[in-house]
Amino acid sequence: MRKKTISIEKVTPAKEQSQKLRLAQDFHPLSLLQFVAPSIVMMLLMGFYTIGDTAMVSRFIHTNALSAVNIVCPVVNLIVGLGTMVATGGSAIIARKMGSGNEKEACRNLTLLILTGILLGILLAVVGIFFLDQIIRGLGASRLLYPYCKDYLFVLLLFTPASMLQVLFQTLLITAGHPGYGMLLSVSAGIANLLLDYLFMVPLDMGIAGSALGTGIGYLLPAGFGLVFFIRTKGTLRFCRPLWDFGVIRESCLNGSSEMVSQAASAVTTFLFNRVMMKHLGENGVAAITILIYSQFLLTTLYIGFSMGAAPIISYNYGSGNRPRLRKVLRLCLAFLAVASVLLFVFSLTCASGLVGIFCPRESDVYKIALDGFSIFSFSFLLCGFNIFTSAVFTALSNGKTSALLSFLRTFGFITAGLIVLPWFLGIPGVWLAVPLAEAATLVIALICLSKEKAFLLFTSG
Repeated sequence: MRKKTISIEKVTPAKEQSQKLRLAQDFHPLSLLQFVAPSIVMMLLMGFYTIGDTAMVSRFIHTNALSAVNIVCPVVNLIVGLGTMVATGGSAIIARKMGSGNEKEACRNLTLLILTGILLGILLAVVGIFFLDQIIRGLGASRLLYPYCKDYLFVLLLFTPASMLQVLFQTLLITAGHPGYGMLLSVSAGIANLLLDYLFMVPLDMGIAGSALGTGIGYLLPAGFGLVFFIRTKGTLRFCRPLWDFGVIRESCLNGSSEMVSQAASAVTTFLFNRVMMKHLGENGVAAITILIYSQFLLTTLYIGFSMGAAPIISYNYGSGNRPRLRKVLRLCLAFLAVASVLLFVFSLTCASGLVGIFCPRESDVYKIALDGFSIFSFSFLLCGFNIFTSAVFTALSNGKTSALLSFLRTFGFITAGLIVLPWFLGIPGVWLAVPLAEAATLVIALICLSKEKAFLLFTSG
């Protein structure tokens, strides 16, 4: 009925924006879940195809190849971290400007951030390939793992610009009000990755380089289609002639610094995990910790996807000054996280054997080591959802410093302290215990930060 009574000329930018983006609606439990569902599904599917990717490496090549993937994982963390930093920090800026009605500037910022991601990806690829040998040795690869690491990382670095674009479009398509399209791209990329992995590793016998090639081609799909979408779309958020405003790039990096801190910290802690396990249990220990790290990624994608989907809503209502609606959304989010945390904890305990069994035979030493770790590791899933979401909230509210602090403590500070101290007293169980204790300590700091910041009022005020 509204289309018949209001002409195009009478539709204000704010009304047009409200119609095209669903960010402005008054969310209820069902509508919020419907909005964030594509992001959750997208991240879960990414987790599944990441698990499938690494499981095929382990099954079709060797568990040593699986260990090699984890040895070079810090480089991947760095690339993803930089892309996520620009994406999440820039998304908050774009959504805020859209919420205040400044759509033209939002489009310029979008184009600028995509160009920044492409240039950054090219730079990382060139530097990484030039220093490839030094990087692999510095990451602690043994003689046995070195050939696997080199073959895998060289091919993966060639696709760094596409990897950056994939990360950017995953977030910016949500901001543009098209989370379903982003999910479709990620699903397509994941399916292509798995099919190509099998093709390159098994029939073509390309080894671990084939796995990297399949992953790289998988990056190209969402990167290419994302570019086409923002070029051809007639929606509110689209490509236009950019203005080289380095202040926007700087603000995006600062605001999204928590995500970069999180990935950089993951890179360092992965390195530390590898060193500790290599020292105590050799290549089998590295393979076991790889299984737990990738299983953790799969299970926490629920929280990451939920936070990704909810963050633009929070930024939009913050930018538009609608505090009552913002408080309502935050309370709905906390209720969802409370239920999801209990369910995920129970699932991780009951299904640990099946998850570990995907990667290696049940009679293997790697299987026994990883299964022992899961019995302790699983307790982290009770707490990490709240920590991930709280960090995302501070980013969405343009409080990048607090968000970065929480991410740093959660993924680096407390885990590093645990890995240094606990194995001395407890041995390998101390390695597994480091993660749950880090989540518990981070939750305490997150509550303190909320109580001291104005953001705390968003949770408590009526």
